[in-house]
Amino acid sequence: MSSTELPSVPPATVLPRVAPVRVAEGERLRSVRLPGTTLTVRSRPPAREGLPPALYVHGLGGSSQNWSALMQLLEDSVDGEAVDLPGFGDSPPPDDGDYSITGHTRAVIRHLDASGRGPVHLFGNSLGGAVSTRVAAVRPDLVRTLTLVSPALPEIRVQRTAVPTGLLAVPGVAGVFTRFTKEWTAEQRVRGVLALCYGDPGRVSPEAFRHAVEEMERRLQLPYFWDAMTRSARGLVNAYTLGGQHALWRQAERVLAPTLLIYGGRDQLVGFRMAQKAARTFRDSRLLTLPEAGHVAMMEYPQAVAGAFRDLLADARDSGDGAGASGGSVSAGGGATGSRGEAVASGGGKGGSGGGAGMSGTTNAGS
Repeated sequence: MSSTELPSVPPATVLPRVAPVRVAEGERLRSVRLPGTTLTVRSRPPAREGLPPALYVHGLGGSSQNWSALMQLLEDSVDGEAVDLPGFGDSPPPDDGDYSITGHTRAVIRHLDASGRGPVHLFGNSLGGAVSTRVAAVRPDLVRTLTLVSPALPEIRVQRTAVPTGLLAVPGVAGVFTRFTKEWTAEQRVRGVLALCYGDPGRVSPEAFRHAVEEMERRLQLPYFWDAMTRSARGLVNAYTLGGQHALWRQAERVLAPTLLIYGGRDQLVGFRMAQKAARTFRDSRLLTLPEAGHVAMMEYPQAVAGAFRDLLADARDSGDGAGASGGSVSAGGGATGSRGEAVASGGGKGGSGGGAGMSGTTNAGS
């Protein structure tokens, strides 16, 4: 697995005192030292012993908190952990300053190897979806099933609303943006993120909004916040340009694990039109579309996502614990079921207001 061409930047050595990361009731945080990086891992005790392990990987600017609502819903199905990727959430920057897709993938693989929990049911959103795709392609022994929520896979025609996030990859743009927005309050920034990432920002409860503002205030105090954002965005753009065996779509073709694909009809960062291409590319896939959801369906409609995953899990068990799912229909939200494992959900009902439960971790869940 080759590295992308990002230059090395040393991590911050002196960090200011900032407010602690929020830990929801029933969750635990621990720090895991790995070669070249330290990861913060969020977990919930499973409802009972012997449940299969799961690992959740967040998107650009997000954190492990983005998965809190879904982790709680699935605690009776899997033994879940969510990582803060290097430089995000409560994880410090990587020692070598490598925020490429390859660098993030390496961190996830090292964690799985060190923990001995694999193979896991692997979840990824946005940037985390690209990372999880690469993990499943290069280390199939570590992945039982793959669930991708709005995965950031290359698009030829990028949506206009996604361009500002992509521009973070351009040298100097982050500096201009920070100067332009220096007077913005944390509340204004969070409202902007919600408008970008949610199909309906009104689904976020006042409590979840308050937690999101507190998390934004905490992150803005970190000296490496913008460096992690811009260099991860650059790493994602660089990954989009890679050809050959390292191309993300080529790697998607090599994924052996049964795969659940989830796309939101109101996603402003990953094109809804990419859902059909993804369903054709992943060899053992099923597709759940949520017309009213935005970029973070696991936060906006966690019940619908949980239900679709339970169906995938049941089929994987029936066919040999992840050896190959049937590719049958996925039903969620009372939607109509299509062919070849496609399902269209209304985006209502099952989502409920619980979608805001994990909002405190979202500062930017862009691709």
